Amino acid sequence: MDFSFSEDQNAIRDLANQIFSDRSTDEFLMSFDRSDALYDDQLWSTLAEQGLLAITVPEDFGGTGMGFTELCFLLEEQARRVAPIPLFSSLVLGVLPITEFGSDAQKQKYLTPLAGGELKLSAAIAELGMCEAMAGRVTATASGDGFTLNGNLDMVPDGASANAILVPAFDADGKQTVFIVDVEAAGVEVTAVETSRGPAEGTLVLNNVVVSADAVLGGAGNGETVLEWLEIRAEIALCAMQLGVTEEALKRTAEYTCERKQFGAPIGSFQAVAMQAADAYIDVEAIRSSYWLALYRLECGDDARCEMRSAKWFAADAGHRIVQSTQHLHGGMGSDVEYPIHRYYLWAKHIGNMIGNRGVQMAKLGALLASDDSIGAAYMQV
Repeated sequence: MDFSFSEDQNAIRDLANQIFSDRSTDEFLMSFDRSDALYDDQLWSTLAEQGLLAITVPEDFGGTGMGFTELCFLLEEQARRVAPIPLFSSLVLGVLPITEFGSDAQKQKYLTPLAGGELKLSAAIAELGMCEAMAGRVTATASGDGFTLNGNLDMVPDGASANAILVPAFDADGKQTVFIVDVEAAGVEVTAVETSRGPAEGTLVLNNVVVSADAVLGGAGNGETVLEWLEIRAEIALCAMQLGVTEEALKRTAEYTCERKQFGAPIGSFQAVAMQAADAYIDVEAIRSSYWLALYRLECGDDARCEMRSAKWFAADAGHRIVQSTQHLHGGMGSDVEYPIHRYYLWAKHIGNMIGNRGVQMAKLGALLASDDSIGAAYMQV
């Protein structure tokens, strides 16, 4: 079997690595964190010029029409440099479902300008990882040829910078429909929310927002199907980002412990330090292996639900241990909130909690195994 990646895939990874490394330096990120900017607009423009924003956009709408694997490589490299741009929200939560379920008119309206760097997208799906008591809710009432939306949804990824947001809403019969809502529409309010990664998230409030039938994504009443399709890809994409964050954090820690000396010797030569670093390395490889398995099954067209849940659990659980160790091994330097390693800690914790933390993933995996005897039997054999 050939486990190597194609020449095109490696070229995309190398190009992304070069762009992010050149722009998102530690010095730039410190300056950015001290500013009020929501994202790095210059880096966003560079990615558009190089065609990377259009990586999964169909060729008919200004894109390169590549696959999900290539997109995950791009996200890995972004996370490796903790670059402050809304790639996950726009390219995963926005482009992927519109490409799969959208009409040609919707693709032309949203995908073409996004490919050129002129538009940003997101989706209000954080409730998929929340308990019912915490989750917001939007209702959709048929009115004339369209719908009226009311309600609120929290923690919209990069909601404060998005031009349009995919919004799941319930009708009177309890069925879900996903709408593409322009943030400039009357009655739409998006408020930036300060999180560990800055004011990147947003709270969405809809007050008698009237949308036409053209705003429906994937057909009325078909929202559950759209969300299930999107959740698998969103969780795997988060695993790709977590791999980039944790692998780079460990690399930086290895370099630091080889240079930092105590008692006349590099602290990396001390057994206690080496054992913590070794455990972190094992955890990084666990994230990589489980993420690659989920990605492989998805790209092969197989059922990847169990693999996705396992991969996200590793990303959240092992990710926490890795960045805790890497920050700890930096000693007093790791306590400085402006020192680069702290930024990786914040990113890893944030990614692990997005769309469901480790507890949520374990509960959903258990429910899936209990509800499907064929899946449970296959796992028992393994």
